Amino acid sequence: MNNIRKNRLKDQAFKIWGIFCTLLGLVLLAVFIGNILVDGIMRIDWEFVMNLPSRKPEKAGIYTALMGSIWVLLLTTLIALPVGIAAAIYLEEYSKKNKLSTILEVNISNLAGVPSIIYGLLGLEVFVRILEMGASVLAGSFTLALLILPIVIVSTREALKAVPKSIRDASFAMGASKWQTVYHQLLPASFGGILTGIILALSRAVGETAPLIVIGALAYVPFAPSSAMDEFSVLPIQIFNWITRPQHGFVENAAAAIIILLLITFVMNGIAVYFRNKWQKKFK
Repeated sequence: MNNIRKNRLKDQAFKIWGIFCTLLGLVLLAVFIGNILVDGIMRIDWEFVMNLPSRKPEKAGIYTALMGSIWVLLLTTLIALPVGIAAAIYLEEYSKKNKLSTILEVNISNLAGVPSIIYGLLGLEVFVRILEMGASVLAGSFTLALLILPIVIVSTREALKAVPKSIRDASFAMGASKWQTVYHQLLPASFGGILTGIILALSRAVGETAPLIVIGALAYVPFAPSSAMDEFSVLPIQIFNWITRPQHGFVENAAAAIIILLLITFVMNGIAVYFRNKWQKKFK
């Protein structure tokens, strides 16, 4: 009885500690977001979104950084998605289970935890210097594509694993080939899970700063990029640039830009949650 009572007390103490840590994190998050809203919510208007950067805080806007972020996000998606999904399909459906495939799987999983600045250094050497892309939108997109590629591969493989084996067996029983089964059955059935992983990976990419600074993304760009080889800036770098300025007006600008970046991230995560829930209901 004493051991049972001690174990119950330990369970209760751990439960209380977990609730306390959760509430502490939520309170701190609420304080941080509250401070940002107080500083920046009144600064957000159409002119702030459409204005170019300026030395005067009241005239400065995020247009060039926002367009740079959109360019980078679109190109990163176009680069990372086909490669990541194809690699996941090969590893999950076609690759033989041997030592080589095990090594590949372990290294791909480990790459998801590598600090982002390492990818920046790799992008600087390979894309900026060797391939001579310069500090362009394309170089930044390739670098971020490398960053999110492990996440896309792992999430796609998990989504494929979650498809019931009966779907595969039924497809093969009807005479379908391996590729027909993958294309017509597995990919549609796992679409929600794959899309969730992709959106979460892109949510990480949209907030990255370190790898883009390393490859030479600029803090001040007086024009929006019009091609993949143009120089660029992104919202996180613009925020960093404003925070380092001594004028209080730039602090308000940074807070307003943070609110917009948070909205973009929340919307993307909300879409991911919606499709994940829809996908789970479909196969219950």
